Amino acid sequence: MTTARWNGQVIAESDDTTIVEGNHYFPLASVRAEFLEASDTTSVCPWKGMANYYHLAVDGKQNPDAVWYYAEPSLEAAQIRDHVAFWRGVEITD
Repeated sequence: MTTARWNGQVIAESDDTTIVEGNHYFPLASVRAEFLEASDTTSVCPWKGMANYYHLAVDGKQNPDAVWYYAEPSLEAAQIRDHVAFWRGVEITD
């Protein structure tokens, strides 16, 4: 089981992550939605497409743009549709 943790809380758990460029992409259904806050941030990957972000909010602390996802990934990245990945101090363990 792969787990994402931040600020002492499990954010996501799944035994079905997809690894792309060294990042575990978790199925959205495996993420605890109560810790996600919408963000207006976007970025562009030349081969995956436009990324959108969420902030993490756990026990009164916020980790801005710590979660990213591709709402409409390119055909080459179709396997990460409806998945999210983490960074900025989110601990990923297998």
